[in-house]
Amino acid sequence: MNNKADAYWKANLRLIAILLTVWFVVPFFGGIVFVDTLNRISLGGYPFGFWVAQQGSIYLFVVLIFYYAKRMSDLDDQFADDSRVEGER
Repeated sequence: MNNKADAYWKANLRLIAILLTVWFVVPFFGGIVFVDTLNRISLGGYPFGFWVAQQGSIYLFVVLIFYYAKRMSDLDDQFADDSRVEGER
């Protein structure tokens, strides 16, 4: 049982680390590092580099929230304690 709980939390922390990295990397590279290149493209009348840094990071955050909720639901199902599930029926 303890090994299963450890594996669950390890998977949870790994997922969180990956999603936080994505949330940092996309706005950092899109809004700072490659901003001059991306600003050659226009989205809704605004330079794309500006859009990625301002609006894109917010949209990305919302998408990551929904992805995290789905993956955590999958992890909960994967690591469900069978005896607990049987007792709830």
